[in-house]
Amino acid sequence: MINVNTPLELVNGMSKNTMLDHLNIQVTELGEDYVKGTMPVDNTTHQPMGLLHGGASCVLIESLGSIGSSLLVDLKKEAVVGIEINANHIRGMRSGIVTGTAKLKHGGRRTHLWQVDLEDEEGKLVCSGRLTVMVVPKS
Repeated sequence: MINVNTPLELVNGMSKNTMLDHLNIQVTELGEDYVKGTMPVDNTTHQPMGLLHGGASCVLIESLGSIGSSLLVDLKKEAVVGIEINANHIRGMRSGIVTGTAKLKHGGRRTHLWQVDLEDEEGKLVCSGRLTVMVVPKS
């Protein structure tokens, strides 16, 4: 289970000077088996047609799942790496905030599987994805 007592400031602080920082991805809530976070939909996350870029959606999916996995393991002994991601883009979004909820479906010793749904501010599904994370020993 995720340590829900981990301060959000600590979780978000780990993303300083990374792509998450550049895209203003913020973790907003931790549950025992889920991670929620947000990302603005603006010129930093648009594709040329002015819609939320599918790659930005994938960054949010992988970020939330990977953060969740990092909260499930002992980071002094293990690292987590995404090994597979897929995403179904359901509807376009031009502006606002997209909210992702990463739900743990399998939390094994060596692999984690996350189902991640992205919704607009009205709660409409924008993208649905799945992330597989591998847990590897640190050398």
